[in-house]
Amino acid sequence: MWKRYAAVLPANPWNWVAVWRRNYMAWKKAAIASILGNLAEPMTSLFGLGFGLGAMVGGVDGIPYVAFLAAGMVATSAMISATFETIHATFARMHAKRTWESALCTQLTLGDIILGELAWAASKALLAGTAMMLVAATIGYASWPSVLFALPVIALTGFAFASLAMIVTALAPSYDYFIFYQTLFLTPMLFLSGAVFPVTQLPDIFQQLSHLLPLAHSIELIRPAMLDRPGGSVGLHISALCIYAVVPFFLSVELLRRRLMC
Repeated sequence: MWKRYAAVLPANPWNWVAVWRRNYMAWKKAAIASILGNLAEPMTSLFGLGFGLGAMVGGVDGIPYVAFLAAGMVATSAMISATFETIHATFARMHAKRTWESALCTQLTLGDIILGELAWAASKALLAGTAMMLVAATIGYASWPSVLFALPVIALTGFAFASLAMIVTALAPSYDYFIFYQTLFLTPMLFLSGAVFPVTQLPDIFQQLSHLLPLAHSIELIRPAMLDRPGGSVGLHISALCIYAVVPFFLSVELLRRRLMC
């Protein structure tokens, strides 16, 4: 059984680049529309809630509410971009377009393909999160050059959420099932992770639950970097994101092996 599983793992450390490059070449044709689509929801939240609700809320933890919200929207934009790339575009390449079927006829293994898809989703998340962060910096709600420390976190956030979404892609019979993942997992996480308001405002049980959510760990790393403040438990937050990136990857490899090769 181990030999059968090992045969679908990445063949070497660089094969995934072919998958990443193929997706990049296809994406270039609609790059502007793709970026705008990924930024629409977090940008609306930033300006609508940040300046609208912010006028009534005032400050949060000694900073303007819009500055507090901006960091949450950077992490959220990375989450949305990586997730939607995986559950829609990746699912289409696997299921409808049969791109994976063609790739598996080459020297690429299933693990190479999945790793390339996750790396591509993380790249799009980095692009979306960076664009969001630049907007926040332009309007004066992010500090230079400390925001640069957030870039690796944004990429890791994208990889973690792409890895989680790959499990959904492996299990979903059709596009119709993705709405459950969005409404039952992503949306509640947005409000439980400190993106819109401090976690300390939640009941104790939800505060404890927030410690298990990947978005909360991402925000705890990005917000101090954007506000040029010292962060706490940095190693813990990075380790949590790495676990969310690595464990679902191996699980999705096995699930997709069963789906495509049995």
